Amino acid sequence: MRRHWLVHQALNLSLWSLFAFYMALQEHYTALVIGKPMTWWYTIRGEFTYAYLWALLTPIIVWLAKRFPVDQRGWYRVLPVHVVACVLLSAVQKSILVLLVPPMSPQWQVHDFSSLLRIILVGMDYGIMLYGIVLLVHYALKYYSHYQEGRVQASQLEARLAQAQLQALKMQLHPHFLFNTLHSISTLVQEDPAAADMMIARLSELLRLSLENSGVQQVPLSKELEFIESYLGIEQIRFEDRMQVRFDIDPETLDAQVPNLILQPLVENAVHHGLGGGSGDRIEIRSRHTDGKLILQVLDNGPGLGDPNVPAPPGKGLGLANTRARLETLYGKSHDFVVRSASNGGVEAAILIPFEPRAESVPHDRNRDCKN
Repeated sequence: MRRHWLVHQALNLSLWSLFAFYMALQEHYTALVIGKPMTWWYTIRGEFTYAYLWALLTPIIVWLAKRFPVDQRGWYRVLPVHVVACVLLSAVQKSILVLLVPPMSPQWQVHDFSSLLRIILVGMDYGIMLYGIVLLVHYALKYYSHYQEGRVQASQLEARLAQAQLQALKMQLHPHFLFNTLHSISTLVQEDPAAADMMIARLSELLRLSLENSGVQQVPLSKELEFIESYLGIEQIRFEDRMQVRFDIDPETLDAQVPNLILQPLVENAVHHGLGGGSGDRIEIRSRHTDGKLILQVLDNGPGLGDPNVPAPPGKGLGLANTRARLETLYGKSHDFVVRSASNGGVEAAILIPFEPRAESVPHDRNRDCKN
């Protein structure tokens, strides 16, 4: 609080010093032009005394501005207060000035009360102008401060809203993939109890990984891939080893920050809609770092969507719609997300986001084929 007060007083003194310096130059050279030169000492003493008296009165004016604010609602009520204050402060300032720096001209020297009153009245217009300027500067700084505070508050509210939206979108995924996994388990309980038990064990690992990052919006790509491996492990049990999975991961991207659970809906979409259950079913997950961007791809070798050069329409399912919404909230226009037929058949889901590496690297090798 004291530091804040000192900053304001330093600003007050600095502005009035600049005003005094300008007025001293103007008065000195004006006196030279009209043939009545003044010494620099007298000019500087007079103008700086004049300005510093107003600097001493400025805190009073600011207090009055706060106590009796001139706004649109009740300006006519407080205007008389400021008029009276302006006249009184101008009179006080001028009276002290003529005592500290007596006028050089005999006609402006103070001999009695009437001569003092004459000097005060002559300089009243200037005093009113300076009083008004102090008010204007105060209100300008006040409204600018309120504007900045409003921007900060709006930014904070926007960030909180975005965080809430992201958390809500992310939490949609947990029951979504959990329901699908439980459905897969239920189909195996009667047909293959051993496979069902193995799938339940994999599900527990999946839930553990999910809970570890339940409150996190972004994780390293290595963590995201660990989750995907567990998820695909469950699906491979369901497909009875007929599904091949390949990770083609650039090691440089393993520490890149990605939205938590961003790949799971894409992989799930590839499993449920891109595979036919044959022995040649394949899913490939890729990552690349190019020109400050991280490229993530999920590809399958299913029937595709038709023309490989035409992107698919925006996904209507929960997974793809959720992915679009999260990427839009996190990155705005700094991302791209497309689902299209791959050039060699099947479907490609591709995400392009800014590359944001972690401070510490985590060695991990995923350039391998995964097949249980």
